[in-house]
Amino acid sequence: MPYSKKPALVMGAAALTLLLGACVAGPAEAAQAGRQPASPGTGLGRFSGQKPAFTPCDPQLPPGVPAVKAECARLKVPLDYRDPKGRQAEIALLRVPARGKDPIGSLVLNPGGPGFPGTGHAALAAAVWATSPLTERFDLVGFDPRGVGASKPALDCYTDAERDRGAKLSSIPAGLDDWTKQETRRLLEQCAERSGGKQVLAHVGTRDVARDMDVLRQALGEEKLSFAGSSYGTRLGAVYAEMFPKKVRALVLDGAMDPLKGTHERRVQQATGMQHSFERMAASCATKQDCPLGTDPGRATKVFQKLLRPLIDNPARTSDGRGLRFEQAVEGVTAAMYSKAMWPAAIAGIAELKAGKGETLLKLRDSYHGRTAGGVYPDSLEATMTINCLDEERHTPKEETAMNRAWFKAAPFSDPGRPIKEARDGCEYWPVKPTLGYPYATGIKGLPDTLTVSVTGDAATPHEGGINLAKTLGGSLLTVEGEQHGALLAGNACVNEAVAAYLIDLKSPAEGARCKL
Repeated sequence: MPYSKKPALVMGAAALTLLLGACVAGPAEAAQAGRQPASPGTGLGRFSGQKPAFTPCDPQLPPGVPAVKAECARLKVPLDYRDPKGRQAEIALLRVPARGKDPIGSLVLNPGGPGFPGTGHAALAAAVWATSPLTERFDLVGFDPRGVGASKPALDCYTDAERDRGAKLSSIPAGLDDWTKQETRRLLEQCAERSGGKQVLAHVGTRDVARDMDVLRQALGEEKLSFAGSSYGTRLGAVYAEMFPKKVRALVLDGAMDPLKGTHERRVQQATGMQHSFERMAASCATKQDCPLGTDPGRATKVFQKLLRPLIDNPARTSDGRGLRFEQAVEGVTAAMYSKAMWPAAIAGIAELKAGKGETLLKLRDSYHGRTAGGVYPDSLEATMTINCLDEERHTPKEETAMNRAWFKAAPFSDPGRPIKEARDGCEYWPVKPTLGYPYATGIKGLPDTLTVSVTGDAATPHEGGINLAKTLGGSLLTVEGEQHGALLAGNACVNEAVAAYLIDLKSPAEGARCKL
């Protein structure tokens, strides 16, 4: 969700689709264990030698998206790679076979999150790229990362009723309903209880998923990996490159997470991007006399705060009786920051607030969360929170409080205006220390050229992060002028041509190459 202390705002194409107890050793040992691929002779041969039994399946696609012919399978991986004879996890797979007679191989896809399923994303990509050279030359393969979607065990922390009541997925916005020690301890217990135990919670980080992806590469019969990841998928791709550089054929990284910035610094970077996007939306609105934010863009943030802050104590009316709370209204507007095409809906929702109605913003918020009309939530954002307990830096209450204050300073449109006494990291009682480490994917040797695609007006993963990722990997950068999160599935001819040339012919765009949405 938009307030995730961790980067829940980086959900890539999956978010856009919605909108339209085994303990490890100490932290140093855990991080080192996470960074090293398993050595030969560790009992992993029975996993790498799998041949997934693909059978026809019928993926669920958004309304209006044409059907695709797909096949599904499951892949077994060790829950803990240091104990390959122990408990196993099953990874859900979906493949759309290449249309042409001369396929290059498999193109593995990840939509972002973390916590969003890759199976449906692969089917969506196949529909969007129906006439692209990519679907002619590649089998498109999506997988639900461990703990996500149809993979087993699956991460789950709350009931649908708890989600409707505002179950916390992060410490932000601090000052409204802050976690207590007892609540963060209970969060661990209920996530473990619903997800298959503390051992599961200890092994769902990005480094675990990168290992799974290498098992998948081998199971697909690929000598080297071709991969396209959006948003959080850029972190996954970069970590795979760090761990298995000689197994990389091609990496497309779209809407990049910055590998050089730790949790606090990157969250402030993201908050700054969100505020800039809000201001650009307000400036666009200000050209109309009936703009609910007024005709002076410089005052738009204060006008927005004045409209929203009363919702803290008096939610706006909605037809289903749930009402629209402050944090839900900010989520609804934040959802529109993913794409300029969503700005009119957010402006309409803000206009409704003047009449005390919250219908449109609640619908935007529900779409962001994936809530169905029947009140059912996917577990994606709960998985985001849980996975990031292993990926993000673990904060003390003092650090978490400082990060909240820095967020609101950088993104005042989202500030509830209440004093922050003490914010707590929801992961503070997690059974293991984080395993990703910062910075990551630096100093990689033997890595072929990679392609980072970065949109200049991307609020969720600001352009600076794309520049840093390309430099860190020593790869190519395609700059895309526009106002949305990611460009891989935007249907832009310039982007499509550059990505296809890279993935098919391994031909990178020229230095300084640019496209425009």
